[in-house]
Amino acid sequence: METKVVVVDGHALTRFGLKMLAATSTDLEVVDEASTAAEAPAIIAAASPDVVTVAVGLPDGNGLRLARELRDRYPLLGIVVLTSHGEDDVLFRALETGASAFVGKSAPVDEILCAIRHAAVAALSFTATGLATAMARRQTAHLSLSPREREVLNLLGEGVSIPAIARTLFVSPSTAKTYVSRLYEKLGVCNRAQALMTALRIGLIHSDAATA
Repeated sequence: METKVVVVDGHALTRFGLKMLAATSTDLEVVDEASTAAEAPAIIAAASPDVVTVAVGLPDGNGLRLARELRDRYPLLGIVVLTSHGEDDVLFRALETGASAFVGKSAPVDEILCAIRHAAVAALSFTATGLATAMARRQTAHLSLSPREREVLNLLGEGVSIPAIARTLFVSPSTAKTYVSRLYEKLGVCNRAQALMTALRIGLIHSDAATA
């Protein structure tokens, strides 16, 4: 049974290319196409596709917004987000829309076909080449500590109390508590022990610094 696909893209060449790509596959068929976000909903409703490919950039709107609307309207529809730019923030925004797959327009043919086929059978499971690497980059950025936060972390590792941290840093106790709270938030923890274990695990401190 063929997977029915609707292509939503402002570039005629991209729409043609995807139609030709599907034509070389016995399990895929492009049943209709749309060039704008405005015309897409009616075309999709009429065609009842299994998968919709949506370009991030559309002439009259944001393809990610359209993807979100389609996911809300069709919970089991396969949605493949196509992009000319593979930045991490675009990838994560596609993930947040409920898309099934995220793939670059310049990706190898097999990768694009795999994304469409994945969307057809696992609409609610997100896939993207480089997702794990992007997640690691985001975690690293999220855990980037300021020099003052590193000071606080080292003092916590030495077993220094919050009042003593305040005296050491020449700040008020409330400011010291704020530093500690922000540090806990970045590390995703609730207390000193968890903070030190997490910091050890990700290499922010060494074992000889965690004496508390």
